[in-house]
Amino acid sequence: MMDDQALLRYSRQIMLPEVDIEGQERLLSAHAVIIGAGGLGSPAALYLAAAGVGRITIADADQVELSNLQRQIAHQHASIGLNKAHSAQTSMQALNPHCQVVALDQHVAGEPLERLVASADVVLDCTDRFSSRYAVNAASQKAGVPLVSGAAIRFSGQLAVFDPRDEACPCYACLYPPDDSGDEALSCAESGVMAPLVGLIGCFQAVEAFKLLSGAGSAHQGLSTFDGLSGQWRRFQVPRDPACPVCAQRLAP
Repeated sequence: MMDDQALLRYSRQIMLPEVDIEGQERLLSAHAVIIGAGGLGSPAALYLAAAGVGRITIADADQVELSNLQRQIAHQHASIGLNKAHSAQTSMQALNPHCQVVALDQHVAGEPLERLVASADVVLDCTDRFSSRYAVNAASQKAGVPLVSGAAIRFSGQLAVFDPRDEACPCYACLYPPDDSGDEALSCAESGVMAPLVGLIGCFQAVEAFKLLSGAGSAHQGLSTFDGLSGQWRRFQVPRDPACPVCAQRLAP
């Protein structure tokens, strides 16, 4: 039950008919996992904490560097040298001390990743490497937990939701088959990125996670791409690949 302070804190969401008390209570009892506390993970984590997601686990093995501060808004100048997950945890709890934040200062892979994703109601992939994205996608598919995927590089961003509970929904490997991962090294460090772009995509990831957790609206369909230079969005319908090495096995009779 929410007390008067909680009702006031979340009042602007509760007054939305699509959310109401029931939706806010679902948020408060939910567990979101965020993999990556950088440019995408920063705004996603801050907004989900502010919105009242009850428990958030955020994982990142890297330390805050000066070059991160141009876009990774969960970190401050004083955070340089600190682990990103712990730095983000501090910012999230300063924003909403009632949000339970667990910081994992390590690269989560294999069985620990599978267990972590299986404990969640939604997982947000805020990484910048294909190897990490494939691993998170595989764990999402195995656990049947919806995955909100984001990416941003240079002036281009993309957003997709992969929900294994929907048999018609593709997974990340349907969209990017593993043998097409030739740009493994493509990251902001090597290619650059416009600062507000990662904020925009990360915020959209938070929007989709919010909807999935609260029950408001419907999840994003297909793949959306954003061109920061023209300001244009494009949406593509992505069918599930019946020969996908990840989700086809899960759905096989």
